[in-house]
Amino acid sequence: MRISVPTIVGGSGAPRRTISPAAAVERIAEFLAPGKVTLLTGAGVSVASGIRAYRGKDGRYMNPNYKPIFYHELTDESEKGFVFRQRYWLRSYLGYPSVRDALPNTSHYAIAALQYASYLPRLVTQNVDGLHHKAIAHLWEPDHIRKQILELHGTLHRVHCKHGHVVPRDVFQDWLSASNPQWKAFVDNLEKTGSKLRTNPDGDVDLEGVSYTDFVVPECPQCTLDGQQSSFYKPELIFFGESIPSRIKDRSFHDIEQSERVFVLGTTLATYSAFRLVKHALELRKPVMLLNVGPTRADELPGVEKLEISSSLVLRDVVRAILGSRASQDSAIVHLLQSGVHQPPAPDHEIVSRILRRG
Repeated sequence: MRISVPTIVGGSGAPRRTISPAAAVERIAEFLAPGKVTLLTGAGVSVASGIRAYRGKDGRYMNPNYKPIFYHELTDESEKGFVFRQRYWLRSYLGYPSVRDALPNTSHYAIAALQYASYLPRLVTQNVDGLHHKAIAHLWEPDHIRKQILELHGTLHRVHCKHGHVVPRDVFQDWLSASNPQWKAFVDNLEKTGSKLRTNPDGDVDLEGVSYTDFVVPECPQCTLDGQQSSFYKPELIFFGESIPSRIKDRSFHDIEQSERVFVLGTTLATYSAFRLVKHALELRKPVMLLNVGPTRADELPGVEKLEISSSLVLRDVVRAILGSRASQDSAIVHLLQSGVHQPPAPDHEIVSRILRRG
């Protein structure tokens, strides 16, 4: 079976349209002000939270050696599949804390303000980090969040065994720690020294020259109680080569169909599951605005208005422009507009040098 990692065809995209922050704020506010907007977000939104994007400003992979585990590899029932799962869970065990501890940035909170004010009734995110949820969790109940936010590619925060027993990822992380004390000590030392591993947006870290054979993936306790044995776990996210469940696909199309316009933010649209939503919006003759730094798969599509500017430079002011006096009088909106970190990930050479100095 041959499955390739999605790339940006051509890699160059349409000619870049430079725009000032002030002009971008005015145009985005004009686009969003009528409301009934469906927002589609990608990894670029979470960069300021310290979660690295897959691709840089040129549209190319920031890590040229990136080799994800494919769905058919993870689910292989043979000994080879067992080894793939050891590799996945060790790398994910080391990478998950940085995703778990990440905080929403100013863009997440600005989006939350527009959700709270009912300008963005539907949000479809490709991100698996849960930061959109964190940004608005103090205002909305979990059931309401699930109705308003669709995680197109799933979430890192839940895990299930092959028999369907679901466990929170934090609990599973504790199980992995108890089963692998030597790796727990390694993680504790990283936290103690402030060192960081290079983590991809899916919580997978880059490891070279490491043996995975001694990493223990624990048995599912519920399966044991049921008289079964299973150390076959999978996070509730979509792997390369895995089909999106029909209910998720159907809802994503429904969210596009129920909107008056579509706003695309921080994504190259390299994955077809996201790109086809933009195509669907255009087929329905809905206005589409794309805000991203660097080339995207939709750059050549007629009907897509693209602005090349970072969301962190403009979204707060967009909220103020749309909401007017409410932005300074509604205490919930005021709090959202005053919240958010700005902690982009360190360059690769800085991460490596820190580890070498302290390792």
